[in-house]
Amino acid sequence: MSELAGSYDVLVAGGGNAALCAAITAREAGASVLLVEHAPRAFRGGNSRHTRNFRIMHAAPTATLTEAYAEDEYWDDLRRVTGGETDEALARLTIRSSGPALAWMESRGVRFQPSLTGTLSLSRTNAFFLGGGKALLNAYYRTAERLGVAIAYDAEVQDVRLRDGAVDSVMIESGGRTMRPRVKTVIVAAGGFQANIDWLRQYWGAAADNFLIRGTPYAKGRVLRNLLDQDVMPIGDPTQCHAVAIDARAPKFDGGIVTRLDAIPFSIVVNREARRFYDEGEDLWPKRYAIWGRLIAQQPGQIAYAITDAKALTLFMPSMYPAITGATIDEIAGKLALDRATLGETVRAYNAAVRPGRFSDEILDDCRTDGLTPAKSHWARRIDAPPYVAYPLRPGITFTYLGVKVDDRARVVMRNGERVSNLFAAGEIMAGNILGRGYLAGFGMTIGTVFGCIAGREAATYARH
Repeated sequence: MSELAGSYDVLVAGGGNAALCAAITAREAGASVLLVEHAPRAFRGGNSRHTRNFRIMHAAPTATLTEAYAEDEYWDDLRRVTGGETDEALARLTIRSSGPALAWMESRGVRFQPSLTGTLSLSRTNAFFLGGGKALLNAYYRTAERLGVAIAYDAEVQDVRLRDGAVDSVMIESGGRTMRPRVKTVIVAAGGFQANIDWLRQYWGAAADNFLIRGTPYAKGRVLRNLLDQDVMPIGDPTQCHAVAIDARAPKFDGGIVTRLDAIPFSIVVNREARRFYDEGEDLWPKRYAIWGRLIAQQPGQIAYAITDAKALTLFMPSMYPAITGATIDEIAGKLALDRATLGETVRAYNAAVRPGRFSDEILDDCRTDGLTPAKSHWARRIDAPPYVAYPLRPGITFTYLGVKVDDRARVVMRNGERVSNLFAAGEIMAGNILGRGYLAGFGMTIGTVFGCIAGREAATYARH
């Protein structure tokens, strides 16, 4: 707690990837830095603990990436998944900065594993952390500590008080005490409000009670609400979020990436009425996996079921929970408490609509349905090889897209268009500037890394001058 009584050039609110990139960059620029992490040390790092890769532009193969991934293709991928709901200037800034970020990360202790092949289809676009998100965080915390960044755990930033276009004071609660360290600049990297079910309920109603929160339970949105209440300009649709389909048997909070299910492209997905409701094979999985949480959230009871057969079992990583199996579709219906006749008819109609093609789990193949609504555009194969396999699905919320408006220097913008002179933002709390909706695998980490470094540099420059 002694750290909270000091005086610093830069205070960073948050303890995940974006916060650490900001703290390290600011400290390397000569600023004194205090990082305030709401979680205890054992659970430090926010949602970054559960990540495993980031998306990177590159002109040629590297030790961890195959082929090339150029700016225009990257931008086109982002534009399509967001439906154009993105700030192109900030998006392209993020994309261009992702290339140099790889070497920056490695020089600060992050290690990457060789490129991956298989159904994830990410060997060309995404670099995977050796040891996952926890290893990345541990490397960054070691670097921050070595550089002399002061770190306070179990400490929550509760009020960033604005006055006359600048941060006037910061109030932090820790151990039942209120502290007000003296700071010149503030970087908010405290995440969204996805762990605040009451806030989610304002937009989703009672459906929010059925959501499972994949990440940290500490992301209550306290800093975000505090700033929006002081006329900081909001950005992003409050109903939009990174929401994936996860195993319905996962815990309410902090289940992490291992709860995600990737069986959907090779399955049919039905709601509790035993009917399909969306094209399971619309596009490559990394470009579509993040729409499925929202789709399931819109179904009765916020529950769905992926159903496939023995042919698909080697095509995706299995759930951490045992599959629900049966010798017949009728047995599967009984185990899932679905109407047997309806599920049987759904499977029969799907099988009859399948048009054989050349199946490939790594490309947009030509296995599709014909005359079926909704269609299945790719990877459509008859479900006819027992044992039949099913997984229950619920919406798994990773982070919310409502955030604060920033400019290309990561400065926070007020509703009147003025910049707060000494307030910067990075990570999920500002990702809505770039992610209006939809998601690209690994892109949240890219935004956090790029804007964390920008915010750290800009905050240190302001503090010096």
